[in-house]
Amino acid sequence: MSEWKKVKIGEFLTEREGRFKPDDKRISKYQRLDKIDFSGNIHLSNKPTKTDMILVQPGDLVISGINVAKGAITVYQGEEPVCATIHYSSYTFDSSKVDLDYFKFFVKSAAFIAAMQKQVKGGIKTEIKPKHLLALEISIPDLGTQKKIVKEISSQLEKTEQLSSEIEKQKSYAKQLRQNILQEAIEGKLTADWRKQHPVQKGNPDYDAEALFDKIQGEKSETKSSKKTIAPITKDEIPFEIPTNRKWVRLGDISLFSSAGKSFNCESREAIGDEWGIIKTSAITSGVFVESENKFYSKKCNNNVQTKIQMGDLLFCRASGSKGLAGRSCVVEKISSNLLLSDKSIRIELAQGISKSLVNMLNNSQYGENYRLSLGTNKSTSMNNLTREQILNFRIPLPPTAEQKEIVARVEQHLQTITQLETQIATREALTKQLMQSILKDAFEER
Repeated sequence: MSEWKKVKIGEFLTEREGRFKPDDKRISKYQRLDKIDFSGNIHLSNKPTKTDMILVQPGDLVISGINVAKGAITVYQGEEPVCATIHYSSYTFDSSKVDLDYFKFFVKSAAFIAAMQKQVKGGIKTEIKPKHLLALEISIPDLGTQKKIVKEISSQLEKTEQLSSEIEKQKSYAKQLRQNILQEAIEGKLTADWRKQHPVQKGNPDYDAEALFDKIQGEKSETKSSKKTIAPITKDEIPFEIPTNRKWVRLGDISLFSSAGKSFNCESREAIGDEWGIIKTSAITSGVFVESENKFYSKKCNNNVQTKIQMGDLLFCRASGSKGLAGRSCVVEKISSNLLLSDKSIRIELAQGISKSLVNMLNNSQYGENYRLSLGTNKSTSMNNLTREQILNFRIPLPPTAEQKEIVARVEQHLQTITQLETQIATREALTKQLMQSILKDAFEER
């Protein structure tokens, strides 16, 4: 029977020293480690960064401090060094003490997560740095037993990995189905049969987008809602042909006004009861309004404040720390709390005859994301930002009012089916993860 011993991770891992500014000439010739995926594969990049860097030598064990427990740990097998941001750490590894594959399995286990939760405030959700990892004390058997355990785990996990691979394919398929439906709605394919039954009626906003557009411009002129002139869409800006009953417009063309919040000093906790809170960007970026994503601001506030969020509001996230989320939107379907816009959120009031649900669908589609990427919001910065002008310049293939309602109804029907499929996939994924953790739990219990 193998004897298990208590050892600190620092007894077999040694951090590679050295920290460099991103413009340091000593690392300028090296590629940058962009990410380690959850299968342990390294992806390199030539993108610049403003973050301090470390150097990774061939043969080093490299760990992502943010995603270590998800499997973002590997040995760098390249022929020359690469640099990485300080969100990664690099180590030499003493293979005479611990089997590398054993350790890689261990950091995915509940035993590692439990040990880290005792070591670090916030547990595994905190970015794991060398000072956290190297000081961690774990229990391990002798090297021979470690290799036997690795063999047992590998054999048992083979089937779960096949299941995981199939689940990822299913998730990708469901995501692609969503985008295909939205793209068909955008291009007019989804309601082609509807248009045959409801031909263009010139001058009728319900069946002619040109008439709807003219009506809105008249409304805006009377209310003086638009202070800035919006540039017309040129032929070069039109990405694809649309049905004859539609018209290319900018979001600003069909908006009456927009308003933004301010920056407030808030507590990190959520507002409760009658308290007032400021929404986080995460209240918007999923595409569905998440009321609980807010920070406490005040116990009292002027109830007539203009930036209070109301039922039916169309909200846009102007800035986000995560790539691709700046510019996403949501419609407030329900709200019971006293919440205010933040300086990173914008409310846009659309003209009569324009469906907020349709605009939200278009904006959050792949088409909308491609527009935002074209603005350069995918650059490696600490905060991705969009101006209000950039949001209002979003190009929309506007259908007449009656077709808008038909599009929303059909899209929602299709998406409901896809949501059911995604729920089934999520259930399979959860069961597969439970099985994997059960295998790892059995493996790392002292025998």
